[in-house]
Amino acid sequence: MSTNPEPKYISWSQVEREHLNPHIDREMVHGQQIMLARVFIKKDGHVPLHHHVNEQLTYILEGALKFAINGKEIVVRSGEVLCIPANMPHEAWALEDTLDLDVFTPPRQDWLNKTDDYLRHGR
Repeated sequence: MSTNPEPKYISWSQVEREHLNPHIDREMVHGQQIMLARVFIKKDGHVPLHHHVNEQLTYILEGALKFAINGKEIVVRSGEVLCIPANMPHEAWALEDTLDLDVFTPPRQDWLNKTDDYLRHGR
């Protein structure tokens, strides 16, 4: 039995899309130490206030999100990136239909084991 990790090839077209609430869908892939997720948020969708032990990079592919983080409002638009340190409370609102690419290290265990209730009960 080999202890060396093997590369994975993944096509987004084969990744399960989770319908979390009426405004948010998600697709995710992960390795041993990193996670990548495509998050689809309809206009006026809200990601409630939360925090996690994971460092996060959010890259907006389409649309725009308004974040409330560290006492500030930050609007992140298509082509822009926001780096969120571990354990920093934050929330976000979609200013228009938005597709973002979230990168987490380490992988989000609450997403993998589906205990992310803050997203599953959104409006």
